[in-house]
Amino acid sequence: MAEHNMENYEETYANFKIDVPEFFNFGYDVIDAWAKKDRNRLAMIWVDQKGNERKFTYRDMMNLSNQAANILLKYGINKGDRVLILLPRIPEWWIFVIALIKLGAVYCPCPSLLTPKDLEYRINAGNFKMVITDLENSWKIDEICRECPSLQVRFLVDGELEGWANFPYELIYPAPVSHRTVSMPVAKKTRATDPMLIYFTSGTTGEPKMVLHNNAHPLGHIITAKYWHDLTEHDLHLTLSDTGWAKCGWGKIFGQWICGAAIFVYDIRGKFSATEILPLLEKYEITTFCAPPTIYRMLILADLKKYDLRELRHCTSAGEPLNPEVIRIWEEGTGLTIREGYGQTETVCAIATFPCMKPKLGSMGKPSPGWHVEIHDENGKPCEAFEEGRIAISLKPRPPGLIVEYLDNKEANAESFQNGFYYTGDRAYFDEDGYFWFVGRDDDVIKSSGYRIGPFEVESALMEHPAVQECAVVGSPDLIRGLLVKAFVVLNAGYKPSEALVKELQKHVKRTTAPYKYPRAIEFVDDLPKTISGKIKRKELKMLEMKRYENNHADEGPDA
Repeated sequence: MAEHNMENYEETYANFKIDVPEFFNFGYDVIDAWAKKDRNRLAMIWVDQKGNERKFTYRDMMNLSNQAANILLKYGINKGDRVLILLPRIPEWWIFVIALIKLGAVYCPCPSLLTPKDLEYRINAGNFKMVITDLENSWKIDEICRECPSLQVRFLVDGELEGWANFPYELIYPAPVSHRTVSMPVAKKTRATDPMLIYFTSGTTGEPKMVLHNNAHPLGHIITAKYWHDLTEHDLHLTLSDTGWAKCGWGKIFGQWICGAAIFVYDIRGKFSATEILPLLEKYEITTFCAPPTIYRMLILADLKKYDLRELRHCTSAGEPLNPEVIRIWEEGTGLTIREGYGQTETVCAIATFPCMKPKLGSMGKPSPGWHVEIHDENGKPCEAFEEGRIAISLKPRPPGLIVEYLDNKEANAESFQNGFYYTGDRAYFDEDGYFWFVGRDDDVIKSSGYRIGPFEVESALMEHPAVQECAVVGSPDLIRGLLVKAFVVLNAGYKPSEALVKELQKHVKRTTAPYKYPRAIEFVDDLPKTISGKIKRKELKMLEMKRYENNHADEGPDA
């Protein structure tokens, strides 16, 4: 077996510790440190859908971010100021993120698919002073800027518009300082505990919350990149994620560059077919790959054996649980097992199937080194093996990379932080070997006829049937059972909806998992509602079922 960064899980878990210094700055202590140590070290290969390509060394990133930091200083951005970044996967995203971190400013990445209304909510909720975006998205900011009193500067990275500061102009007429240094009093003086980053949660359940991370957050991603992605300084890593999501922090910047690896960035705009990725894996000889389940579900529909993926040595997935059937087909086509990781916008990789561990298909794996994870019952007491409960992360000691707090949200903080633990809002259980198994979000679990049924287990059973391309399982209101298990199913090509297929799928689930979990109702659909990060919106499907139920029973009296 090839040597990995973690040779023995138990040993690493017992002895692991990240030493967080009093002062830490990812821009200086990682990017600039690599630039000075090895001036030619490759940091990024950027490619767009037309095949245009650009390469950047760590030294390029040091110099370009210093240049950007001086421009930001000129426009009044200082330590502690908040800046919203709305950019697609272009190099300027990385350049300005590093620049803001160097300044000690607090940046907030947002997906470019957000609407003006979404952006107005975020700018006002977070009191952002500047927005950095491109020409394509500038109209959204112009539409709402009058409703955003905190917004002082609009900044464009790729063109000129009236009322906007812009990068091209500043590059022609630079501030009167060398681009090789950043002329600021805060140089190297951000404390590890200073705020660095705000994420807005994806808002699948209510308004998005503001998640605050500090300057130690990148250090937490040593777990994600070195141990879960198994990266060394010789790797070229591709994580598929929009720049607006926490997954970008997981796979496209922090841990990867701490390891000294190079990242591969594929600038996807508009229409995208997952199979575009396969020739890129082959051409650029990408060594490690991470994608959400949605992408893997699409990739396994291609003829994987057509591609020369011999340089690809390690595959991972996170974002939602991955159905075992998808893992099996990917392994048949590539010879590689997809190793799952679990975490949230609020964390780094907290549970994972690490390379030195034997994978159990469908399991998240075991707690990450440095993360003490328990399963608790409703009273906060630890559960026994196979007893389902809430995922609880110990704050003693508090692991680097964990959320500092939900900004301006006492209720969310009170709910999540209790008795020395952070509660993730997810449910799981662990088995006799200490492997964790995901059940669902607290509010996704279906209580039917006295049973508690996690949607993921039913979905995984359905996914093993050749007719099923994708599915989502929710609780549908029922007079007798309270809730019954209902599946929304997207069929593979060559299969048509029929009553016979419904019965076949139901029988298949009864054979695959506990019989009481089978879907009593199945509805065939063309697609499933998803967040812009690709997660299935079960809440939307639950509301649809509730509405249908209310409409069907609207004429019944209170005693019906």
